[in-house]
Parts: sequence; structure tokens; C-alpha cells
Amino acid sequence: MAQKEFERGAGILMHISSIPSPYGIGSFGKNAYEFVDRLVAARQKYWQVLPLGTTSYGDSPYASFSAFAGNPYFIDLDTLIEEGLITKEYVDSFRWNIEEQYVDYGLIYNSRFIVLKEAYKNSNHKALKEYKEFVKENDFWLDDYCLYCVCKNDAESTSWQDWEEDIRFRKQEALDKKIEEFSDELDFYRFLQFKFFEQWFKLKEYANEKGIEIIGDIPIYVAMDSADVWSHPEIFQLDENLEAKKVAGVPPDAFSDLGQRWGNPLYDWKKLEKDDFSWWRKRMEHSAKLYDIVRIDHFIGMTKYYTIPAEDEDARNGKWEKGPGMKLIKAISQAIGDKKIIAEDLGVKIPEVVEVLEKSGFPGMKVLEFAFDGDRKNDHLPYFWTQNTVGYGGTHDNDTLMGYFTGLQYWELGYIREFLECRHGSIEDIVDKLFTCAYASVANVVIFQMQDVLKVGNIGRMNLPSSMGANWRWRMTKNQFGDKEVERLRYLTDIYGR
Repeated sequence: MAQKEFERGAGILMHISSIPSPYGIGSFGKNAYEFVDRLVAARQKYWQVLPLGTTSYGDSPYASFSAFAGNPYFIDLDTLIEEGLITKEYVDSFRWNIEEQYVDYGLIYNSRFIVLKEAYKNSNHKALKEYKEFVKENDFWLDDYCLYCVCKNDAESTSWQDWEEDIRFRKQEALDKKIEEFSDELDFYRFLQFKFFEQWFKLKEYANEKGIEIIGDIPIYVAMDSADVWSHPEIFQLDENLEAKKVAGVPPDAFSDLGQRWGNPLYDWKKLEKDDFSWWRKRMEHSAKLYDIVRIDHFIGMTKYYTIPAEDEDARNGKWEKGPGMKLIKAISQAIGDKKIIAEDLGVKIPEVVEVLEKSGFPGMKVLEFAFDGDRKNDHLPYFWTQNTVGYGGTHDNDTLMGYFTGLQYWELGYIREFLECRHGSIEDIVDKLFTCAYASVANVVIFQMQDVLKVGNIGRMNLPSSMGANWRWRMTKNQFGDKEVERLRYLTDIYGR
């Protein structure tokens, strides 16, 4: 049965990390609730966030230690203060940020867990009925994840592939010793997950009560160095030494002569199919609790996936292989119940993906920032959009709109100006016209990044793919999402029936 189409509306893409906060990174605290209120005032219907998982080296939410666990950085410290678990004076004794508009992950890494450990010591969570229910409801992944964290700490943060052999291969006797030796540390990691989900679900409930639906993003693949691969190696294409046989990526294209070698382990789809995609069902059930709508990143991988020999340094020698397609789509659709899915279908158009989208009813994506390359048949141009489309100004992997158009030559702006009827306007005028263009379109859903609402240049770019060091850092400052921006969005939603 095909998914029903989305209600006509508009929304904003802003990750939790970008919410204003006095503690260096956004959280599920007061400012998040105020952001929801601003969305309501702007008559938005959707708030899209990036993956909420724990991040590793590089700080990417798309390379998480777990497909299920939440990022402890997002636990709100003021809420813990109100609960009497830590004091304001103690929290303020740490340095949290250098620049208000950027996350300093080094500072946070060296202080956040110290503060959270203090809150843990002062808690009585094990006596709470809610905690016991949480542990029971999440038994599929929670203990494996916590044990993974403990073992990783004990191995000086190295990848699980470099751990001692008995732990790497999960020999029960060795695992039992770790559990006994680090029982308190295990409980600390359970406590972090309990507080993360407790705070997130309260925020989500508030948003839902205000008429805001949460769009959550999940990457199709998981990181090699993750609790998922360590605890379920049988569902991935690994050899007898638990090394990846092939890894994920995408082939060479107009943007890269070498393609992209992501390095994620590939699923063993045949094994997954034998138990009716049990692991994926659980993942989607979990996601359906976290979000109202799930956007699946690199959706193409469900129908046709690119495989690269693990020993290769780039993606040139890879090849396409057939994915599970509608078999998996049916399984995950059953798992999420009445929740909805958005398919990230960007990139090379593949007939198999088009067919699956038609059968499933999942909307694909169009991006205005891609619309003005090539000829007049570019399918990102709004006159090719359909109702069952999610239209974006740009995504977290792109320049901001101000950054993109500022970087174009005058002659490159010619068609854009003509299309938008903005022949003599400024770059800011072009961005305004793009908002109008998207809101006036037939697409049921349009999403713009917060940076584009604020007309921030590329200092606000969230991610530059295949680069390290300066990504995932942008933060909105307090009161930056002001009345002017709210009024503009409210006007557009009213004029164009969103």
C-alpha cells in the first residue's frame, strides 16, 4: 500500500547542535522550546534535524557509534541543574565555547562527560520506574552499545577492530569479565541514554502539541567503528577476521573524478532477508518513536548499491549491485506504522529508484541550488516539481544560498535572474525570490536551512563533503531568528497556502 501524500506546508532544517546555548552546543533545553515557538509564529509545520546519534572523530552525525543511541552532548545541563543533579556553579566552572557562532568540539569533548558523570553520581535513576521501563524497551541495542563504549574507553578509544581478540570476537567469558569490571561505567552510559531520550521525547511532545512535526534523518549505512557492526557482524559483508570485504561509496561523477569512498561496511542483504529484515525493522521502529517523519539518506542504496573493494583508496574500481528494493520497503513500512518516509534520491537518476518511489509513494527531493546548472530540462527546476515532492533550497551538504550565489560569476547569474524576474536585484534579493519560488510551487513540502532564512554566507555552511575539521560547527546566536524573519515566513505561508 502506497504512503499517503504529505499535507501542504513548509519547514526549517536546523540541527540540535545549532540551537543557541550557553554551554557550547545546542541542547534539548529552553532555547529549543523557544525555537519551536518561533516556528509556530512563522506558521511552519516541519522541523528537520540531522541524525541524533553519538558522534566520533570528525563530529559527523552521519558517522555515529550507534544507529540507536543518542548524542549525550544534547542533554540539557540547565535541566539537570533544575533536577538538583548538578549545580550552576559547577557547570559554570568549565569553559564551553570560544566563539558563540561555532561549536568547539574539543572543548566539549574534554568537559561534557565530566559534568555528566557528576550528574550521574547524584542521581537515583535506578529506583525510577521510568528508567526500568526504558532499559527494558531498549534491550535490543542498549547493553551492547554501553558495553561497546566501555570497551572502547578501556582500549584508549581505538576502533573495535583493534581490540583484544576475545573482545573483538565477543567471546562470552571475556565479555562477562568486562561487565563485572566496569559495572558502574556501564550504568553511567545507560544513564546518559535515559536522560537523552527523556529530554528529547518531552521536546518532541511539545513540538507536536504546537502542530510541528519532526523530520529526522537517518543514514542508510552505519560506521564500521560502531556498536552495530561489533554486535551484529553477521548482517554485514565481513570476512572471517571481521574485516570488510567491500565498502560503500559512490562512483566518479561531474563533481569527483575519483568518486567517493565512504568506507562503511555493506549489508549482507541476503542474510537480512532471511529473517525478514529484523535489524532494519527494529531500526525503523526506533526511528518512528524519535520522529514523525523519517528521511532516509542515500535511499538509492536500497535498490542499487555501489561496492568498492575494501583495499582500494578511491571509488574508481567499484561496481553496482542489486539491493533488496521493495522487499525492504515493505518491511520498513510495516515497522513505522502511520509515520512517513522521505527518500533522499539525489544524484544520478536510476530507473529502479524511480520505480520504487512510484510503488511506495515516498516523496523524493528537489534542490533549488541544483536547478540552474545545465539546460532547461534540469528536473530540479520548479516547473518539473510534483505535489509528492519535498523541495529544498539547499541541504546540509551544500553552500548556503548566500554563499552559493555570491560565488557565481556575473554571467552565471544571468539565467537565474531572468528565471526569478530579478534582473537588477542583489544576491539577497535572489535568495528572497527563491523562497517565493519554492513556496509558490506545487510541492507539498518545502524546507529551507535556518542559515538561508537568516541569509548567512558560507561561514554558516554545515558540511563540506570529503573534508575534515570545520564541519558541523555552525550555531545560531541568541535572538538571531528575529521578528523580521518570522514575519517574512508567515507572509509566504499565508500567501501560498502552506
